Amino acid sequence: MNIAPEQSLARFLEAPNRFLFFTGKGGVGKTSLACASAIALADQGKRVLLVSTDPASNLDEVLGVRLTSAPTAIASVPRLAALNIDPAAAALAYREKLVGPYRGKLPDAIVRGMEEQLSGACTMEIAAFDEFSRLLGQPEATTEFDHVLFDTAPTGHTLRLLSLPGAWTGFLASSTTGNSCLGPLAGLEKQRGIYERAVASLADGNRTTLVLVSRAQKAALAEAERTSDELATIGVRNQRLILNGLFQASDSDPVAVALQKRGGDALTAAEKFLARMQLFKVPLRSQNLVGIPALRALVAADSSPAGKPSDDGQVSALPATQTLAELVDGIAHAGRGVVMTMGKGGVGKTTLAAAIATELARRGFEVHLSTTDPAAHIAAAAGQMKGMQVSRIDPHAETKAYVEQVMATAGKNLDANGRALLEEDLRSPCTEEIAVFRAFARTVAGGKDAFVVLDTAPTGHTLLLLDATESYHREIARKASDMPEEVLQLLPRLRDAEYTRVLVVALPEATPVHEAAMLQADLRRAQIEPFAWVINQSFAGSGSRDPLLVARGRGEVQYIREVVEKLSKRTALVPWVREEPAGPEKLQQLFKP
Repeated sequence: MNIAPEQSLARFLEAPNRFLFFTGKGGVGKTSLACASAIALADQGKRVLLVSTDPASNLDEVLGVRLTSAPTAIASVPRLAALNIDPAAAALAYREKLVGPYRGKLPDAIVRGMEEQLSGACTMEIAAFDEFSRLLGQPEATTEFDHVLFDTAPTGHTLRLLSLPGAWTGFLASSTTGNSCLGPLAGLEKQRGIYERAVASLADGNRTTLVLVSRAQKAALAEAERTSDELATIGVRNQRLILNGLFQASDSDPVAVALQKRGGDALTAAEKFLARMQLFKVPLRSQNLVGIPALRALVAADSSPAGKPSDDGQVSALPATQTLAELVDGIAHAGRGVVMTMGKGGVGKTTLAAAIATELARRGFEVHLSTTDPAAHIAAAAGQMKGMQVSRIDPHAETKAYVEQVMATAGKNLDANGRALLEEDLRSPCTEEIAVFRAFARTVAGGKDAFVVLDTAPTGHTLLLLDATESYHREIARKASDMPEEVLQLLPRLRDAEYTRVLVVALPEATPVHEAAMLQADLRRAQIEPFAWVINQSFAGSGSRDPLLVARGRGEVQYIREVVEKLSKRTALVPWVREEPAGPEKLQQLFKP
């Protein structure tokens, strides 16, 4: 596909603002585009800092350099430096910053209590945000750079991150107790000026551009539009849209024609949104965008994406795998329990969760399909089917219900001053984490009597959730009588391979596979053993003869082999399908060999 010069990525980078945020639904190519843009600006002679705020960052692999939380020079790209904001390391430093001054001055038991109070998932999030705000709201932190590019986390996390400045500055302004769920407010109060400057930078269209990244897919475009609207409400209105991975069939190959049609249909459905955005386009490439040469080519004036087919136009033999139908056979045998789809954003967790749930319902089982992903489209993916209940864990509704419950119990016998203090404490951003956690535990408990299929959030958010599970379990050990039974039983249920079956989902590409491998290692450290891997949307298994798609399929084989031979005891391969897999009938495509 040849892109008009005025719509190319190179044109977008001719006169960019100082701060660029790349955001969008998981899997749309934010990291690749952020890296390619950073390299192009550095090649123009600019001094550039590339920052990942994603808990599941893969900048290291894409750039081929081991990164830390401090700027690291990229040797092959003069004037470019990059860093990862590591949430775990940021939380450790943040905790020590607050607790350290009290060591040796207060009894050890009190200091340990402070450390315990600061061990939850929301501490990790606010600590990462602390680092993010410093780069954005403290000019001296980035004074040596002409441009700072942020490769942000998947959309739900990003929206939460971008809304935190207002939430925390408001919380600091109204708090009178001197404490919060994050410990002494003195540590937060010192950051107020930085937080306020971060808010101002985000809203300043002369300094900051929000780059929405999408693909020609209905869900991705719907997510981009929702993100655009929500960011506008917090003052971030200087926005651009990059359509990534656009594809045009080279002949009448049915798979290629179907891929082009699906993209065209998605763009037509989003015409009103596209019409109001300043739009730039990037074609689908035949190779993975890993390494500096591939990233430089993404911005090159010649945007031709054509792949070179092999002599026979075929993909080499694939290793033995299961079909999705065979995988569901193994799940259905138990008759009940929890199924969780986990993996990097954009790999198709929602679609696969919907497919498994509808197939179990088709086989006569009672099924509850739900999600912990704030950006999920689970109802649209699954449709309606007899025997299947569809819901989502709504953070706002769960928080409201939790606050009302606490006020009706813990606040019941308090005087007016005590109730006011409790209400103030419950207004902190951490209350939502607690409420969502309890709803998650309640949903998992449903696996006692039926199938519960959970479409979980993208990897980083999921790991924060599991970390919260561990933290809460420690807290429960001290206050068991105050906790619901489903919360007490959550960790044992997640670790019970007969009760919970975790499916690690990946695309047959370098970054999704390697991030999924890290997720599996983290799960095993939490004593949760995955049931199987699902390799989704494979062109190697699609039967296409289109040169570009054959080239992409050929590149998939090494990653499919890596999963089958090194990472998973049980692997299902799901080929790319011709029609959008949404609703019970279209989801059936995924179960065909």
